[in-house]
Amino acid sequence: MSKAVVLPLLLLALAAPARAYDIWGWLTALAARPGAPVTDSSQGRLRVDVVAEELASPWGLAFLPDGRVLVTERPGRIVALSVNGGRILLADVPQVAYRGREGQGGLLDIALHPDFASNRLVYLAFTVDTPQGEMTRVARYVLDRDRLTQERIVFAGVPGSAKSKHFGCRLAFDPGGRLLVTLGERGDPRRAQDLADLNGKTLRLNDDGTTPEDNPFAGVAGARPEIYAYGNRNAQGMAVHPATGMIVQTEHGPSWNDAPGGGDEINIVRPGTNYGWPLVHHRETGPGLTPPVLEYTPAVAPSGACFLSGGLFPAWEHDFFFATLRGEKLIRVKFAGERPVEQEFLLQGRFGRLRHVACGPDGALYVLTSDTDAYGPGRTGGDRLLRLSPAG
Repeated sequence: MSKAVVLPLLLLALAAPARAYDIWGWLTALAARPGAPVTDSSQGRLRVDVVAEELASPWGLAFLPDGRVLVTERPGRIVALSVNGGRILLADVPQVAYRGREGQGGLLDIALHPDFASNRLVYLAFTVDTPQGEMTRVARYVLDRDRLTQERIVFAGVPGSAKSKHFGCRLAFDPGGRLLVTLGERGDPRRAQDLADLNGKTLRLNDDGTTPEDNPFAGVAGARPEIYAYGNRNAQGMAVHPATGMIVQTEHGPSWNDAPGGGDEINIVRPGTNYGWPLVHHRETGPGLTPPVLEYTPAVAPSGACFLSGGLFPAWEHDFFFATLRGEKLIRVKFAGERPVEQEFLLQGRFGRLRHVACGPDGALYVLTSDTDAYGPGRTGGDRLLRLSPAG
């Protein structure tokens, strides 16, 4: 095992022996699997281990203190993966609206409360059928061993659309412990600019679903107080910088029927900001509108994202990583403050469509593939959870 792996783990062992033991378990199990592929990067060769296969259209990841990884699957399941390769399905997962290859909904993101170690709270975003159409809902649960209990709806949803598309949806907690939720404009662009409509927005909620009094539109006539930022088409990735609290989102640009293709965006999210859809797109801007800090044409279909931390890749510490679907690559962006100054493409075309990337407690990058979703080729053997670490 390389020094780049050993040193962070020794530090973790000194600080938190129980968690370090769990990490050593994962690494020991992975090291026993022969033939892990490697790939080149600006920091040398990376080892790519397959942690799990046979996943069905996975979307989100959460790392539990006991060493298990929770993976959401869009058909409505949560898989708990353990160190020894075992897996179970959590019980009492909510019923979701899932239309398979005919839609984009289902069980989407998962997030743990910042105080999960003491309160065991898990947040889920998923789509539901209602008399007003299909819509996105967010609920929280207490994780009691292997089941979800004490459901509380923290965001019931807003009138949806006949179109099973553009749901968002990512969850993240800001530095103040407020819950951020991305919602797509449901295939109806005008909704993104309507402050009386929550679709096409980033919402900011208290952890119980109430509205923070310091939200930018709280008390503004004709505007929904839950709105934190607006003018979004379909933001499918979001991450919060661990040191500065900077919030960065990935957003799908227009497709052939609502504007010229391409125009995928990376945006820094600030309170009250308008990101312009559908008034502008690609590199366009206008009065009162905020352009993206990065734009991609042709489209790469950016999705889940994270900031790297933990010391396993010292030169990449606090870099922003995001998965791409159409692009079939992992993109790394280094920021100087709020300015992107470096970019790198990883895993290009090696593992198919990539849905999400998360930083594990061991400092490694964990990547979910997305070849069994509505737009994938339907890979035999299902989707995979990959782990990227320094080769050595």
